[in-house]
Amino acid sequence: MTSLTTIHASERCCNETWEQAYARFETPEQEVDKFLRRLNWFGASHWPKDARIAELFCGRGNGLLALSRLGFNNLTGVDLSADLLRQYQGTAQTFVCDARDLSLDSESQDIAIVQGGLHHLPDLPMDLDKSLSEAARVLRPGGELVLVEPWDTPFLRAVHKASANPLLRRLWGKLDAFQVLYENEHTTYDNWLSRPDEIRRLIELRFRPVRVRTKWGKLFFIGHRR
Repeated sequence: MTSLTTIHASERCCNETWEQAYARFETPEQEVDKFLRRLNWFGASHWPKDARIAELFCGRGNGLLALSRLGFNNLTGVDLSADLLRQYQGTAQTFVCDARDLSLDSESQDIAIVQGGLHHLPDLPMDLDKSLSEAARVLRPGGELVLVEPWDTPFLRAVHKASANPLLRRLWGKLDAFQVLYENEHTTYDNWLSRPDEIRRLIELRFRPVRVRTKWGKLFFIGHRR
């Protein structure tokens, strides 16, 4: 069931151009496969199948579909974009709401997942602190937070250099979509990438790290609520 709350256009995470580029960047099936690989790396095969899992910034819901394929069925998805949530075809309950003020009960979830949403937050560190605080609030004591976010690595810098090349963009549609995504979110994205120490400090203030990796332009983090 989908519960839609009215969100003012200025509060939406992404504009129409961004969402169109997002759709071009990879097909839904490619995104599901990517999420399956990530979840397996995080050890999802060992999570209880009845775990209550909330995916924040869930977009069109392909992360929820990946979780369903792994056998989880107690799922909730949250995103600011009603347009993206309408694309989701699954059994999870979904809500249009702000990750800084979640419409979820305290201590109602076992696992919270964020795959590429925190770098959209407009006001760091305040918005990040609010989002992490809300994630901690809705998790049971000892519950797990799973994060995947952009991170400044040599690989990411090489990708940005390539995507700035018009010829390469014409030759590879995915690279062009990547550049359009960047052009539409560069303010928050660049701000996020410029604050690695501060971001890690805020995350680890509320969540005890269990497994952390920075590779291929991403931060992979799983930790327990303190």
